Amino acid sequence: MYPHPLKQKLQRGEVVLGSGLLTPSPHLAGMILATQPDFLWIDTEHLPFGSEALDFVPSLARMRGVAPLIRVANNDPGLIKKAYDVGAVAVMVPQVNTPEEAARAVEYARYPPLGQRGISPMWTFVTGQDWNQVIKSANEETLLVLQLESQQAFDNLDQIARVPGFDVLLVGPLDLSASVGRITETGSKEVQEIMREVPKRLKGTGVVAGTTLSDVAELQEKIRWGYQFLNVGNAVSYGVQVLDSHLKTLRANPKGE
Repeated sequence: MYPHPLKQKLQRGEVVLGSGLLTPSPHLAGMILATQPDFLWIDTEHLPFGSEALDFVPSLARMRGVAPLIRVANNDPGLIKKAYDVGAVAVMVPQVNTPEEAARAVEYARYPPLGQRGISPMWTFVTGQDWNQVIKSANEETLLVLQLESQQAFDNLDQIARVPGFDVLLVGPLDLSASVGRITETGSKEVQEIMREVPKRLKGTGVVAGTTLSDVAELQEKIRWGYQFLNVGNAVSYGVQVLDSHLKTLRANPKGE
């Protein structure tokens, strides 16, 4: 599917929902894609692989109508370029703390004249898309997601939001909790006050507020607060929770009597 409609959904004000892929397995990806999330979050920041390990998983997601989102390890032009060239519809850059860092990410993510990203989208040879069409329309199709993960980034929120060329500002609750002195306490007052304020401050800027959580009630709360781009946990963690529950039930009452 090209162009992928993820950006248009956001521009229409729709809530978009994704989920994480913990390992670049096409079989696991295929099972997740069958649930039809809006995007598939592929993390190369904390997990022990880079874009070279993804092979055709991003292309598989595109062919199944799901936008692959690749989080790169840092704000690096080589990593951002390779993530898009392997098939990402959206690239996420972590720990963006200043408007200068935001502007650099835009420069690395966009083709001229909006940026300076090198040109050669290799994923097109897997999916059969027209190489020239993809190049000419890439700036209109692809998304750039920047992460707000610190008190410094929140303090610079208004200036960051004024940087042209990115689409989503995604609050990372865990890193944010460390930055405000409440490490791992993502439900703390300090974290939640910032999270409540971000979508208010972004209103009217053209930048969408995003976050990642696993609890459905928390996700619904954040949608009420104005979040529009949300990652809904990951299938492996949810599956392990169900497996743990089933094993405990069967061990406590093997015969169901």
